[in-house]
Amino acid sequence: MAGAIASRMSFSSLKRKQPKTFTVRIATMDAEMEFSCEVKWKGKDLFDLVCRTLGLRETWFFGLQYTIKDTVAWLKMDKKVLDHDVPTEEPKTFHFLAKFYPENAEEELVQEITQHLFFLQVKKQILDEKIFCPPEASVLLASYAVQAKYGDYDPNVHKRGFLAQEELLPKRVINLYQMTPEMWEERITAWYAEHRGRARDEAEMEYLKIAQDLEMYGVNYFAIRNKKGTELLLGVDALGLHIYDPDNRLTPKISFPWNEIRNISYSDKEFTIKPLDKKIDVFKFNSSKLRVNKLILQLCIGNHDLFMRRRKADSLEVQQMKAQAREEKARKQMERQCLAREKQMREEAERTRDELERRLMQLKEEATMANEALMRSEETADLLAEKAQITEEEAKLLAQKAAEAEQEMQRIKATAIRTEEEKRLMEQKVLEAEMLALKMAEESERRAKEADQLKQDLQEARESERRAKQKLLEITSKSSYTSMNSSTTALPTDLPSFNLISESLSFDFKDTDMKRLSMEIEKEKLLSRSSCSPEQGELSLPNAESNRMLFLSSLGLFSFLGCWDKPLQILALERIPITLLAL
Repeated sequence: MAGAIASRMSFSSLKRKQPKTFTVRIATMDAEMEFSCEVKWKGKDLFDLVCRTLGLRETWFFGLQYTIKDTVAWLKMDKKVLDHDVPTEEPKTFHFLAKFYPENAEEELVQEITQHLFFLQVKKQILDEKIFCPPEASVLLASYAVQAKYGDYDPNVHKRGFLAQEELLPKRVINLYQMTPEMWEERITAWYAEHRGRARDEAEMEYLKIAQDLEMYGVNYFAIRNKKGTELLLGVDALGLHIYDPDNRLTPKISFPWNEIRNISYSDKEFTIKPLDKKIDVFKFNSSKLRVNKLILQLCIGNHDLFMRRRKADSLEVQQMKAQAREEKARKQMERQCLAREKQMREEAERTRDELERRLMQLKEEATMANEALMRSEETADLLAEKAQITEEEAKLLAQKAAEAEQEMQRIKATAIRTEEEKRLMEQKVLEAEMLALKMAEESERRAKEADQLKQDLQEARESERRAKQKLLEITSKSSYTSMNSSTTALPTDLPSFNLISESLSFDFKDTDMKRLSMEIEKEKLLSRSSCSPEQGELSLPNAESNRMLFLSSLGLFSFLGCWDKPLQILALERIPITLLAL
């Protein structure tokens, strides 16, 4: 029994000692974490847990932010977590963000994690257009963001389109120019290539150094009204308080630096800013929401404390952190230098290896080409040997053909000589034929002239015949008249014998002389035929000269007979022309 009672008592005591917890989700700019928190934890307990988890020591810049009824609020360090107006459902979500901004990021941000968280938050505010950034600065900031994420530019790795899925520029800047994503990427890559050698923390710090010069950097804006009810904007940042027109968040109308503010008071939704210079009027304003007023008061107190803290000597903790940061930076610098040297040596070794491999490949290719060339040379030698043999055979055939051609040439030359002799003989024959034709032409012309002469002589002979006939007629008429007269007279006794002789003469002329004349003519014909034979290619023409002589001899005979008897002459003349015409 006693044991059972003791066990029940120990179980109840354990049950009482086990704390109640709730789940909290913490969202940073690049990660999310969940913690199991006790109900009694204050805001500082949860904040310290998150900072320890992140390894963050510069805690004064950050806070845990939550949203309630569309209003931003920050978790108070001295108040329980569950006492805040946080949603009741679990896990309860808080955002770990920078609440206060440094005046000079390079001097104040010591840890690398601090720089990284600020870089991510400022980058998101620029892309969300909560911080106005000109287009040129936007491209430059984008190039540093790419350097921080991708490291040094390598054209073999970072090819066209590698930034297609990255959000690097505000939409306002993209819509301001008619440029394609490829054109924007080209401009960003051009700047990105110039950042070679910068580590991630260096690229992020360069980003923050450019961003902190923007007018809206680190400014928290709140809608307020002045005493006259005019709507204005209150800006709270690391340097002081600024009053803006609602339409112009870049240039403040009035500024109150922290070192010129004597007091800030808050009562009944109204703020009062009292400058150190009493000549300057007190500025009063109010906000319509109580939570907004509380938030303004928190930001004013926190920024003023940091402003005063910067003007003092660093605390021992900060000095220690800066020393550690310097050592860490020097160590990283040495590591980066060693890494750069190793990288350079590795690149040189890789280049040497690539060069050797390339040389080896080249030698292999040259060896392969040499082997192929040798094989081709052997094949070529075989082909040349075959070709030489074929050429030798062809040379023999050509020599044989040359001999045959020489014989044929000799034969052609002999034929040409014979042809030349025949040509010469033919030319001689042609020349002889031309000479013969010339002679025949001359003979034809001569004989034509003789024929004309014979025609003239014939004409004269016919004229003489006509006159002879006329004279004969005259003589005949006179003889008949005389005979008639003498018929009555006595005739001599020897007259009959005379008549007989005349008759016999006449008879002898008619028969013997005409026969002789015909024989002479026939003889001339035969002579002319034998002298001009057709075998020699000459023409057979009558001998006009011999005929003319014969005709003249006949005329001489007639003249001889003229002393005897005129009728005999007439008879002879009547026959001779007929014979001549027949010839």
